[in-house]
Amino acid sequence: MSTANRQNPEHLKVITPAKIDWQTDDTGNMVPVSGEFGDVYFSHADGLAETRHVFLEHNQLPERLAHLAPKQCFTIAELGFGTGLNLLATWQLWRQLRETNPQLATARLHFITTEKFPIPLADLTQILALWGQRAPELMAFIEPLLAAYPPLIAGCHRLSFSHDNLTVDMWLGDAAESLSKLALAHSNQHTPYIDAWFLDGFAPSCNSTLWADSIFAQMQRLSRPHTTAATYSCAGIVKRGLKQHGFQIKKVRGFGRKREMLTAIITNAENGDTDSVNEGRDAKQETTYSTFEHTVVIGAGVSGLLTAWSLANRGITVTLLDKSAPLAGASGNPRALLAPKMTPIHHVDEHLHTIGYLHSSRLYRDLNQTAVQLHTAPILELTGALDLLIKANIGTEQIADYPDEMATTLSHEQAQITSGLKEQNLSDNLYLPQSGLVNPQALKDIILTHPLIHFQQLEVTKINEIEQQVRIEGIDESLNIATITTDNVVICAAFESHQLDQRIFDCRKIRGQLSWFMPSTEQLIKLPKIPLKYSGYCALFNAQTGDNELNTVVADRPYLLLGASFIRNDTNTDIRPEEHQISRDKLITAIPEMASIIPADTSLWQGRAGIRTQTPDYHPIVGQLANSQRIWTMNAMGAKGYALAPICAEALADMMLGSFAPLSETMLARLSPNRTRLQTPLV
Repeated sequence: MSTANRQNPEHLKVITPAKIDWQTDDTGNMVPVSGEFGDVYFSHADGLAETRHVFLEHNQLPERLAHLAPKQCFTIAELGFGTGLNLLATWQLWRQLRETNPQLATARLHFITTEKFPIPLADLTQILALWGQRAPELMAFIEPLLAAYPPLIAGCHRLSFSHDNLTVDMWLGDAAESLSKLALAHSNQHTPYIDAWFLDGFAPSCNSTLWADSIFAQMQRLSRPHTTAATYSCAGIVKRGLKQHGFQIKKVRGFGRKREMLTAIITNAENGDTDSVNEGRDAKQETTYSTFEHTVVIGAGVSGLLTAWSLANRGITVTLLDKSAPLAGASGNPRALLAPKMTPIHHVDEHLHTIGYLHSSRLYRDLNQTAVQLHTAPILELTGALDLLIKANIGTEQIADYPDEMATTLSHEQAQITSGLKEQNLSDNLYLPQSGLVNPQALKDIILTHPLIHFQQLEVTKINEIEQQVRIEGIDESLNIATITTDNVVICAAFESHQLDQRIFDCRKIRGQLSWFMPSTEQLIKLPKIPLKYSGYCALFNAQTGDNELNTVVADRPYLLLGASFIRNDTNTDIRPEEHQISRDKLITAIPEMASIIPADTSLWQGRAGIRTQTPDYHPIVGQLANSQRIWTMNAMGAKGYALAPICAEALADMMLGSFAPLSETMLARLSPNRTRLQTPLV
């Protein structure tokens, strides 16, 4: 990562990785120490035992978590992720409790953590390998954590461990700023709150910023009566900060050599020191949370599929409706290129494309493991991608600010070797090592195996919201009138969403035709080895079993995919020879050496046309409709559905259930169906 111009204001949001030093403790073991703050990351005696004593026992987590109701979500916020030891210990406790308490099968744990100086993956791997030796029972949690650990980019990184009903949101950056981004009022549903706080920054004498007044003010904003907090520190700044912001504090026995530590609770009583903080009893478990049983999702493209997936993973039964079939519309291309639309790094924490790309990549890689178990095609083929920077809003100097594992610039020679191009000037390039090709058919198949997701063919004709439910009418595949009642409806019908509910903005419609052909053996040798981005994109792929359900391909044969045309205000989906030619022309204009390789005769090419939906501000539409209790929408993904839908679906599910979303309050406002930019119709 570049450190040049770090003091420039626009570089303030570039994440500085932690510098790890190593020291020998009293028992002769090597332990990690913060190079920034000169403090140890965990106890020299037994860091895991200290975590359990300070944060788990003194937030009464064994008792509180064991008594959660079905579908209830318990939210923990941590200041100082560090080595992840607190998360690992909490995760282990949560899994143990779920194994012995059947009612926790649908309960959920949401762990929100902040870190300004995150540990690089290589160092974290080394540190957690030590814990794997000291506490082998943690290995079952260390491995998936390291596999999901994000690039060190500012903003929120959602890690989903759905087998354990655990969601981890890692907010990288200044803690007070990160906490200020957590939205409380993003719908008229239940307002989220923090149930328990882990105050685990380095000692106030080393790092006063994690114990500042702005932190305690955010704690007060995000808490409610009976929210608890625990910390190893009894420093005066900590006691004063907690008391002045609504917490009653109590000193209790510390861990090991530490004589005392602090617990705290927000109650309705007057603030101040008190012995009335009766741990485990004042921290009452209230059931003022949002829950419902059933949701109908209208539209089975990528937005509808991912919305169904996010809700089903929270224990909600989903009926997924489409007038024809899943992926029948614009989402059903043979492959989708998953590659970010880059932005200068000082915008990255509020850049939906980056946040969405990173989350999508994690999700699809995780689903690849499921595909292996089911012996089906992979969801994401990690090919990498090369952007020729013909149509980009970022240059090579700005790319240098990004971690290399996310984005970097190759030398001209490396770029030629990686791409297979021989004549092109590749001095300016953006190499995306984590990019790849998404197989929509494989993704659909995995999602529809979820036991709580049920697909039904129905052309919806009417949606009627009444006080306690929504009534949907439509015409089924036998041309009979069918009626469904449900708790909530999510409209994910792309440009037809407006026809189903006129409160949804009538978006710009853009026809896009993708083209593909089967190259000869001679052509195959000379074609680009990895996906390329220019004013369009091209990518080689091998057709998998099942791909022919949606498109004209033959399994186990190679194809070159080119795309896509861009025709405004055209909703016809016929295949047009002239648009095959447009895609060919884009490629050879960008890469002239392809002119002699790509056949000039496109008459045998295959294609698929879909209608993309775009808003005036280019942001999707995600949220609750105005003057509605039970009707929601997620649409207008443009051409970026496979990058944006997973994170938007997570945010929507959180809004519906009254949990903290992985997007900032500012971003949720930008996505709102009721935002100002959507008040004026397109002309």
